[in-house]
Amino acid sequence: MSRVAEMNEEVLDAGEEDSFLRDAVRAFRRNRMAMIGLVLICLLIVLALFAPLISPHDPYRVALDEQLLPPSSTYWLGTDNFGRDLVTRILYGARISLVVGIVPSFISLAIGAVLGIVSGYYGGKVDFIIMRLADMMIAFPSLLLAMVVMYTLGANLFNIFIALSLVGWAGVARVVRSQTLAVKEKEFIEAARANGTSRVTIMARHIFPNVVPTLIVLFSLSIPEAIMWESSLSFLGVGVQPPEASWGLLVAKGK
Repeated sequence: MSRVAEMNEEVLDAGEEDSFLRDAVRAFRRNRMAMIGLVLICLLIVLALFAPLISPHDPYRVALDEQLLPPSSTYWLGTDNFGRDLVTRILYGARISLVVGIVPSFISLAIGAVLGIVSGYYGGKVDFIIMRLADMMIAFPSLLLAMVVMYTLGANLFNIFIALSLVGWAGVARVVRSQTLAVKEKEFIEAARANGTSRVTIMARHIFPNVVPTLIVLFSLSIPEAIMWESSLSFLGVGVQPPEASWGLLVAKGK
C-alpha cells in the first residue's frame, strides 16, 4: 500500500508541475510586452553567438590610419581610437555581457537557494548565523563590495564571476528563507516528517520545488543587474581589461 501511495504522490506532483508550466506558458503568450522582450533577447543572443560570422571586421585589429573615423558604409558606427570597428566591438561585448549575466547569476542563485532553504528549515542557531552573514553582505553597497573583491583578486573575467556571485547570494537567501518558513508549516511537510522522511529529502523534494517559481523570477531579475555591475566595473577600470571588448569599456573609451 505504501508503494501505491508513493506512486500516486509522484503522479500528482508531476501533474501539478505540468499544470504550472502550462499556465505559465499561457500567461506569457498573452503578455504582448513579454513576447516583444523575448524576441529582443533572442535577437541579442543570436547576434552575440554568431558575431564572428555577422561582423566583417576583426575586433582586435589595430589600424592607426583609420582611427576615430565617422560612421560610413564600411564602419556603420565609425571606429575607435585604435581604428577598430565599433559595431564589431559592440557585438563581441554582448558575448561577455551575456556570459557575465548568466554565470554569476546562476552561481549566486544556487548558493542563496541552498542557504535560504537550510536557514528557513532548520531555524535556531543555523538560521541566525546564515542570516547575520547575509545581513553583513547586504550592508555593504554592492558595487563597492564588488570593487573591493576585484582590487583584491585582480581584474579579469573569472574574478568578475567570483565578485558578482558574492554580491548576489545574500538577497536570494533572504527571499528563499521567507518562502521556506511558509512552506514548512504546510500539511504535506508534516506528513513527510510523520512518515520518517529525512530532512535532506524534505528540503530537496518538497520545499525546493515550491520555491522554484520565486527562483525563476529572481534569476531573470539578476541577469540585467549583473550586466550593469560588470559594465560599471569595466567602466571604472577594474573589470574586463583591454583588448577584450566590453560595453563598459566602450563607454569609458567613448566618453
